[in-house]
Amino acid sequence: MASNTMATWNRRKRKHKNQGRKRKNGEARHSTPSATELFAALGEPGKPAPAGATAAPKAKKAPAKKAPAKKPAA
Repeated sequence: MASNTMATWNRRKRKHKNQGRKRKNGEARHSTPSATELFAALGEPGKPAPAGATAAPKAKKAPAKKAPAKKPAA
């Protein structure tokens, strides 16, 4: 006869496995942008691109580093 503990452990293991599969399937379903989404910023075909559409994205500035604290003279 199967123990209640083993049934619970197996149910928990199965739920975790299924939740992982559900999460990964959802991510895979929309992992790559469609052509419409990918080229949306470039404007409609046959018309000039909006200003700044072809410029490279700006690099983010690194946060300024603080100078090390000076130790008081002893």
